[in-house]
Amino acid sequence: MHIEKDIVVSIHYKLFDDQQQEIENSYNDDIPMQYLHGHNNLIIGLEKELEGKQPGDRLSVTVSPEEGYGAYEEAMKQQLPSSDFEGLNPEVGMGFTAETDSGPMPVTVTEVTEETVTVDGNHPFAGKTIRFEVEVTEIRDATPTELEHGHLHSGECCGGDHDHEH
Repeated sequence: MHIEKDIVVSIHYKLFDDQQQEIENSYNDDIPMQYLHGHNNLIIGLEKELEGKQPGDRLSVTVSPEEGYGAYEEAMKQQLPSSDFEGLNPEVGMGFTAETDSGPMPVTVTEVTEETVTVDGNHPFAGKTIRFEVEVTEIRDATPTELEHGHLHSGECCGGDHDHEH
């Protein structure tokens, strides 16, 4: 068996930014990350490189912004009046959900002055080339429910059907 569409994949990974600083490490959690392959549950640049791999395979994957988190869009950065945040005490790095014309959008506070609060709706890795060190730990066929929904369910995270009628 190898990684292809409709396979549940378990991976451990380390994620590095464009300065080669480690910014995430799934080994710290003991439990590998799982996703359903071929259903847009992972950035395309990493998913493409995992295609055809098997448990035990290790790889280093460099992902461009185009195949990662997209280009940085200056238009997604906005200065808002401090009065909009009254009682919230905004600080740099805080996350909020902003109501926009296209629905709720997560934003991060990037600057605070007495008059304004600057928020940024770009993903923190937008416009950046990132690198993953990945180890494939396990793969399995997806359950019918996972295939129907296009993603994993927490009750099915660890090895197949749990209390399902057949």
